[in-house]
Amino acid sequence: MQIPFHHFEQYIDETILKRGLSYFENGFVNPVEEITPGVYETLVEGTEAYRVQLKIDNEIITDYSCTCPFDSGPVCKHVAAVIFYLHKEHLEIKPAGKRKKSSGKGVKKKTIIEQVNELLEKIPDNELKDFIRNNTVNDAAFRNIFLSAFAHINSDESKELYAKQVRTILRSSAGRHGMIDYYAARYVGRAVAALLNAAQNHFDQSHFKSAMLICSAIMEEMTAALQFADDSNGDIGGNIDAAYSLLVQISEEKIPEEIRSGLFQYGLESFRQNIFHGWDWHFGMADLASGMVKTETEARQLLSVLSQRHENEYDSETAQRIKLNVLLNTGKEKEAGEFLEKHIANPSFRTAAIKKAMEQKNYDRAIALANDGVRLDLKNKPGLAMDWYDWLLRIAIKQKDSEKIIMYARILFTDSIRDKKEYYSLMKSNVAKEQWNHFAEGLVADLAERNRWAIHEIAAIYINEEWWNKLLDLIKQNPSLQTIENYEKHLSKNFSEELAELYEREILEFMNRNTGRNHYQTACKYLRRMKKLGAGERAGSIISTLRSRFPQRKALMEELEKV
Repeated sequence: MQIPFHHFEQYIDETILKRGLSYFENGFVNPVEEITPGVYETLVEGTEAYRVQLKIDNEIITDYSCTCPFDSGPVCKHVAAVIFYLHKEHLEIKPAGKRKKSSGKGVKKKTIIEQVNELLEKIPDNELKDFIRNNTVNDAAFRNIFLSAFAHINSDESKELYAKQVRTILRSSAGRHGMIDYYAARYVGRAVAALLNAAQNHFDQSHFKSAMLICSAIMEEMTAALQFADDSNGDIGGNIDAAYSLLVQISEEKIPEEIRSGLFQYGLESFRQNIFHGWDWHFGMADLASGMVKTETEARQLLSVLSQRHENEYDSETAQRIKLNVLLNTGKEKEAGEFLEKHIANPSFRTAAIKKAMEQKNYDRAIALANDGVRLDLKNKPGLAMDWYDWLLRIAIKQKDSEKIIMYARILFTDSIRDKKEYYSLMKSNVAKEQWNHFAEGLVADLAERNRWAIHEIAAIYINEEWWNKLLDLIKQNPSLQTIENYEKHLSKNFSEELAELYEREILEFMNRNTGRNHYQTACKYLRRMKKLGAGERAGSIISTLRSRFPQRKALMEELEKV
């Protein structure tokens, strides 16, 4: 999400804004440094010290990150706190405590990169080398970044070199029993991300071998780590995904033959040896290799391993899809066509064949393929069968066949779990106007027969047709506070008294079943809704009843006072 710098309050959740402002005002935000023009970084004190980075371009916050575990929204309170810090002069707000004023008023502070460049020009080579030597001995994180960044210069560069670095990170994070807990996994994620940054830099400089070795080491070691780590926040898996994505990027570049061949062999062998078995990356590596095939020998090797027996139908279908890619990538159009027809039960193949037939306007062929899919999948894969019905509907629309449009739209409306608005609209526009009411009543009957919980789908029909009496009767048959609230706006104009009566009954029943302040607040919310409906006297009667019935519930008495 991009955030206008000067209007950030409109784009961030109000609760997060309040917490961010509180963090800033309490002095939890350390001085913000400009790393490079428009890129700001600092530490925000919280449960731990969390590193926040913002990028601002043309008065827009284009990117932001925080090392905290917050995952309930796009922006955390620490990021919000830093935005308030950057706005402190404009908003005329100050953190707790007074900092010593700078004597350089009006002088723009140098960015971090400007300071670094200035120092690099002045530091003697021998002092810089001594600094690097000392820090590689004393700081493991610095050592890993340094060795990874310049390994392409080292003749001893290998996948094992990087694997050792990853294993060092994992060992340093493991507990007494070798397990990596949730918080340690966050550290692992950040430390390995630094190696990935080095791999990205190598890629940007066309050092493809170094990038490939780093990524393959990360994938292997981090996949193994998933067996003994709490990765509920996705720090480890996220790094594996990023490493795989960079390998794919390498495969799409114009790379030397040595790199192409090495990447193909790695994809082939990692699949053959089941290095990533049980994870998405297992077939991902075969897919990667399929795009790198260049010779007949390589094609045979990959087709051979893909032909091995697979554990389940999904794996078999995935292997078939990759096989088809190999045939197509090696120019074997005829063999590819025969293979597709032989395995037409594969959903991706059937879909491709239907699309091709549609493009060629061979509607008979498309209909036959879709009907065959329905026949094969309706019993055991009803969701997939709905895909084939959807294709039949598209064909009917192309052919302007109203009868079939109605038939397939009705099936999809009553039997699928998709968004039904389009299907409803298609039926209404194709059914004769004088027959529509009877048809719509039939839809209601179908929904009620197929799913006794289809109240909201039936209600949608009543709302579309403005059958308000039927909607009220439906709610009376399926009463709940939430249901009454959902449809109140449609009924309040003509049935406010009936709604108030329903609310009264459900509020009293709700309070008989539930205790606790949260539930009391819920009941009071609906009492206020009753008052908005003009049923203030009835709401007052309920309040009196609750006070009389539950006098010992102090929290309830407090909430009732607020109604």
